[in-house]
Amino acid sequence: MKQTFSGSQTIAQIVTDFPHAANLFKEFKIDFCCGGQQSLTKALEQKGLDEETFIQKLRTSYEEEKKRGEQQLTMWKLVPSDKLIDHIVHTHHGYLRQELPVLSSFITKVSRVHGEAHPELIELNLLFHQMKVELEQHLIEEEEILFPLIKRKDGQAFSPSEKSLFEKAETEHSTVGEILQKMRSITQDYTLPEGACGTYTLSFQKLELLEADIFQHVHLENNILFTRFTQ
Repeated sequence: MKQTFSGSQTIAQIVTDFPHAANLFKEFKIDFCCGGQQSLTKALEQKGLDEETFIQKLRTSYEEEKKRGEQQLTMWKLVPSDKLIDHIVHTHHGYLRQELPVLSSFITKVSRVHGEAHPELIELNLLFHQMKVELEQHLIEEEEILFPLIKRKDGQAFSPSEKSLFEKAETEHSTVGEILQKMRSITQDYTLPEGACGTYTLSFQKLELLEADIFQHVHLENNILFTRFTQ
């Protein structure tokens, strides 16, 4: 489905729907955090920027990013397993290790400050930290057990007990996916309340980015890497 942008959308909504737009807003010094609740039209007027030109830049950036993502996913089908594993560890595992502690701090703060008025944030905090524990253990098991096994036996047959490690990893992926779905549901697709503070806004934006990265991460493992040894 083609992404559309309009001046009536808030800055926060545009970044939520298209996280890479944050780079464009930074380039033009448009505040997408504390000023995220104002409309694109108003933000552009304040900067003296032409709305039609800016929206075209957004559309072009979106199409380029979409094409880049599709090309990258296709490319990984041709990459040897050891190189694919290195990419997953350095890019996606590295991202999680960097972002999970940051998000933990943000979501805990937002839950503590705004939880009384928005009780869904208390549940969000619990769900996020459940997922954080699941992911941190999952990364260790992959890096210390499953991935070394794949590198060691690439091209050789796997025993039934070794194949069960793939099933376990996929089950853990499903568990994380279910938690992500619950988090999105209770926040009504990460819809921000009127007057949301900067930390509140940034937390939801980062959760959207986290979800997108996990989806790509799991796709590379379930649909590309693991199928080489389980089918």
